[in-house]
Amino acid sequence: MVSAMPERVEVMGVPIDPLTMQQTVERARQLALEGSFAHLVGVNADKYLQMRDDPYIDEVVRNCEVVNADGASIVMAARSLGAEVPERVTGIDLMMELCERVEREDIGIYLLGAKPEVVERTASALFERFPELSIVGIRDGYFAEGDYDAVGRAIEESGASIVFVGITSPKKEQLIEHFRAQGLHGVFIGVGGSFDVVSGSIPRAPRWMQEAHLEWLFRMAKEPRRLFKRYLVGNARFMATLGRERIKQGRRAS
Repeated sequence: MVSAMPERVEVMGVPIDPLTMQQTVERARQLALEGSFAHLVGVNADKYLQMRDDPYIDEVVRNCEVVNADGASIVMAARSLGAEVPERVTGIDLMMELCERVEREDIGIYLLGAKPEVVERTASALFERFPELSIVGIRDGYFAEGDYDAVGRAIEESGASIVFVGITSPKKEQLIEHFRAQGLHGVFIGVGGSFDVVSGSIPRAPRWMQEAHLEWLFRMAKEPRRLFKRYLVGNARFMATLGRERIKQGRRAS
């Protein structure tokens, strides 16, 4: 039996489950043991803007079994608007914490995404850190939509209970929801580019930058062409939206 979750809160119209990292880890573990299908998604500024621009992504996020505040921007926005969101729950940290939690349990892990050599190195890195972790399968993320059924069957046949999906949006959400429609079982967690970091392919921001909410700046400095628009333009748009929301909230309160 999965324990009761705190009620969702709304942050600028987006539903967020106000869970700590440890609550999320335990929730994912319980869902995995239960054997049902679950889609865990993290919302940051970029995902928020995707939801505003794409009705499909908006519907997917709202129907997910767990919606975490992945970005510091969402936690900051929640607090400035009076919503209770305890902390940021990032995909990479959730993956590592959850692997540690289930290492000695009969819970199979599947890694899906990234380049073949990257996902292989990710599996090796996880085995090195968690020697008793049950990784029952890996698959790179380079496949077409016509392969979704075959990928889903391979996951189901592996017996995996937790699947980390290291693929970018919106393909990641489309793929996981395809697995839902296909009738798969297990907990599917989108972790974006986490495999690149865990495998050592790209570095992660120093701890002080993470704690200062500057991880986005570190990532943009590493990949300026790819991330300039997402972070500078996207963050400016997010902050403008937050400003308008605060003004509306102030008017309602007066």
